[in-house]
Amino acid sequence: MKILLDHPQPFQFAHGGVQAQIQNTKVALEEHGIEVEFLRWWDADQLGDLIHYFTVASSGYLHLASNARKPVVMTSLFSETCNRSELKLKLQGQFTRWILRLPFGEGIKRQLTWRAYNYCACNIVGLKIEQKVLQTVYNVPQDKIAIVPLGLSEAFLQGGHAKQKLQHLICTGTINKVKQSVDLARMAHAAGVPILFVGKPYHPEDSYWHEFKQQIDEKVVKYKPHVDEEGELIDLLRNSKGFVLFSKYENWSLAAHEAAACGLPLLLPDKKWARERFGGQASYFTGDPQRDIGVLQKFYACSEKAKPPNVKLWSWKEAVLPLIEIYKRVLVNSR
Repeated sequence: MKILLDHPQPFQFAHGGVQAQIQNTKVALEEHGIEVEFLRWWDADQLGDLIHYFTVASSGYLHLASNARKPVVMTSLFSETCNRSELKLKLQGQFTRWILRLPFGEGIKRQLTWRAYNYCACNIVGLKIEQKVLQTVYNVPQDKIAIVPLGLSEAFLQGGHAKQKLQHLICTGTINKVKQSVDLARMAHAAGVPILFVGKPYHPEDSYWHEFKQQIDEKVVKYKPHVDEEGELIDLLRNSKGFVLFSKYENWSLAAHEAAACGLPLLLPDKKWARERFGGQASYFTGDPQRDIGVLQKFYACSEKAKPPNVKLWSWKEAVLPLIEIYKRVLVNSR
């Protein structure tokens, strides 16, 4: 069995969790003896039994792959959509089905990704709330959906308990609008709660990055560029009092799981993804700017006594086991 991994966006344009997921998935599959290559779009002679496409392939891509007798499984990320209310999901589903039933506009429909979820061999998601999106919005049957968790490296899983030597919270991840880095920095100043931000912008000339830099004073808002070495990041996490994230939306936050593995209590946005993964074992922002200043202050004051969430964490080698079974099933069904 030979798997070809594909993704439409160069990581030099946008780094982050998807990049980590793809790279670690490849390594873990190879550790199980699975032959894996990145799909070489220029190589007409490249061999492979199945394509694992990360994000959503176009209907045209899936049609051509079908003609070439190469089944495609897709890992889709519904970071924003999965956190919407039940009512919004149902309305979105009604609108999607109405558009697709229209007797005209076929050219536009082909450009949409909506049909792709039913055209691919299997949809892979990380959360039950993402499965709900596929079923409610895109009318995908249960037998074409699989929930597969994300993993962590062995270094994080063996990270041990937090030391909490340094008197600050920590926030790891890309500095951008989705993470609401500027808003969190301003809240830190208002609350008088020191936070160490670890990450980098998508581009050094990004206007949001320049806005964030104005908040850095190295007393309350501290900053360290993105850390490539796992050991160094683990030390930064373990020496902090707690982990804080203020994103507009996420699906499966690798950063939050890394912090939990290092023994840190978590302060997260009160969103569906966070509730599914951490339930009542994390602290949550309220969504009210004034009240959240107090939430941040309380979390900081209580962080030394707070417990990290005791949730199931997987290694990447464990996380790909269901993937291998999905690949086998899809290949059998495609014969």
